Amino acid sequence: MKYSQRIRSVNPKNSSDVGLMYGFLGVLGFSLTLPATRVAVLDLDPIWVGLGRGFVAAILAAIALYFTRQKLPSSRQWRSLAIVSLGVVLGFPLLSAWAMQRLPAAHGAVVLGLLPLVTAIAAVFRAGDRPSRQFWVASSIGSLTVIGFGIFSGAGYLQPADLALLIAVVVAAFGYAEGGQLAKTLGGWQVISWALVLAVPVEILPMIVSTSQHGLTASPAAWLGFAYVSVVSQFIAFFAWYHGLAKGGVARVGQIQLLQPFLTLIASVLLLGETITPVTMGAACIVVASVAVGRRSPIKRVSHCSTSPPSDS
Repeated sequence: MKYSQRIRSVNPKNSSDVGLMYGFLGVLGFSLTLPATRVAVLDLDPIWVGLGRGFVAAILAAIALYFTRQKLPSSRQWRSLAIVSLGVVLGFPLLSAWAMQRLPAAHGAVVLGLLPLVTAIAAVFRAGDRPSRQFWVASSIGSLTVIGFGIFSGAGYLQPADLALLIAVVVAAFGYAEGGQLAKTLGGWQVISWALVLAVPVEILPMIVSTSQHGLTASPAAWLGFAYVSVVSQFIAFFAWYHGLAKGGVARVGQIQLLQPFLTLIASVLLLGETITPVTMGAACIVVASVAVGRRSPIKRVSHCSTSPPSDS
């Protein structure tokens, strides 16, 4: 234990690079979330999609926890897990599913471009990270580029679904920040697994009501989209994501999500035959540059003796 701690203190860059790599893998998995959700809610009720994805993932999580004989989290860890669960298992999936029934996936991707900046802000309150001014400038430039790209593309108007996505961004950011901090002691996949299991009692009744009112008749494409958000977006991608946050820091690794709107666009080209314009390429280059600058910006890491939330909560 002492030897590994010594290695981390001598060469923190390796830990940061590993964190960025895992963070990118997580974002890669997240990049199809909105398109897949959009396809799913064309036939299925948004409440069922938003909560059902967590329910399916919770079954996988329970199996993993059981066969690896994981110990129950402590009472303090359960409180942190409640924040994670509210943010990334209940809040974000439900709000984004509702919005995707009313907005194109590309529009949603633009709004979610704010997530890295909000995650960095959440990190200040939840995880103890203290980004430098250079980091804030780089993150702001990247986020403003994403917003500007959306406005130029004609997706800049606000409506109730936009507000739902903005709230989804806020709750997800705090879920990411809390989960990234907790993953340092509980483990990345354990965090999302316990958070999924914790949310099950809240999901069951709304899913039953939704099924009785809307049924479950849907096309194969809708079920495929639901399967993706359940298995990949809500479970597998979080393994890599929380491990990356724990290794590289919430604020720095969270910036990698600036790439997510453009990964979604690339997927639309490969899967849907759409084209990427020069404006899209230019915006992507600016975002990548801001991520690179943010990666090299000083970020103070504040250690906590326990996994409990900071006292200001």
